[in-house]
Amino acid sequence: MTDTDKSMTEIDKSMKSYLQEISTLKYIFFGGKGGVGKTVMAGATALWYARQGRRTLLASTNPVHSLSGLLSQDVFGRPTPVSGAPNLFAYEIDTRETISRSKQEIRDKIQWFLKFADLRTKADEFVDSATMNPAFEESAMFENMIDLMFRDEYEVYVFDTAPTANARRLLGMSKVYSLWVNKMMKSRQEARSLREMLSFSKKKEPDPLMDYLTGFRDRMEHARLLLTDSARTSFFFVTLPEALPIAVITRFVDWFHEFGIPVGGVIVNMMIDRSTITDGAAEFVQSRARMQEEHMRTIREKFSGQVRAILPLLETEVRGLPMLSRTADLLFAD
Repeated sequence: MTDTDKSMTEIDKSMKSYLQEISTLKYIFFGGKGGVGKTVMAGATALWYARQGRRTLLASTNPVHSLSGLLSQDVFGRPTPVSGAPNLFAYEIDTRETISRSKQEIRDKIQWFLKFADLRTKADEFVDSATMNPAFEESAMFENMIDLMFRDEYEVYVFDTAPTANARRLLGMSKVYSLWVNKMMKSRQEARSLREMLSFSKKKEPDPLMDYLTGFRDRMEHARLLLTDSARTSFFFVTLPEALPIAVITRFVDWFHEFGIPVGGVIVNMMIDRSTITDGAAEFVQSRARMQEEHMRTIREKFSGQVRAILPLLETEVRGLPMLSRTADLLFAD
């Protein structure tokens, strides 16, 4: 029995058992520090679902996409059938197109506001100010993500997210947006009441901006319900047996619980198989393996009962369907 096999015996509930047990899951997210293998784990999970005969979309919300490289196929800009994998579609979201569309929508809303307030100024100045915020790109990506979810064209959605700090903001936006919109609606209602009070006609005027805010609030509430529904949504953290990735996900597991986003568990990637290390192996390799064992003890302590799989360090990078299929077999081992 290899060290990897021994580690597997310490897993209370495997990835396969977990997903089979919650058969209603529809929205599955993978996150973690950059470079831990989120894209590979998301791809392997999407492939596993597709093998079960379920129409599955593997989508990247990471501005630095790597799905096309993983699949050795161009999937940028549109949902694309994955060659050699029936039922599987992949999609790298076009961030530039999303941002451009979002800017135009903001311009339209600001023009509504300026017209309502009888202000003679150009909307472009306000648009530039609103879209220079570093979080604007994440906001645009969030809009694109929930658009995919609301269309409901696939049985399962697997999302490869940006590094965890970005994913935290991305998935938390439904709550942040709701707070912001409620304040905006209150201010808008007060301004509208004052305008009507000062009007000679007392005629109620149409308010496109208020209609937009109401629709936006309902849209965010729908997104919040989906993202916090443990029967339909689950977020998995990917880590290496190293100090920094473990520290990163430790902080964010607690944060996701606070936001009510269901955490499915932790996947440990790139574990060196100690049984393959001979006495004559380089000191670097032996030292690395000992270090990983130390960190595995930390993982068992911090994430007891939440580890779903421990994958070995493979001899080559995961690229192309054959290697992804092999990874799926390891991730979903009995």
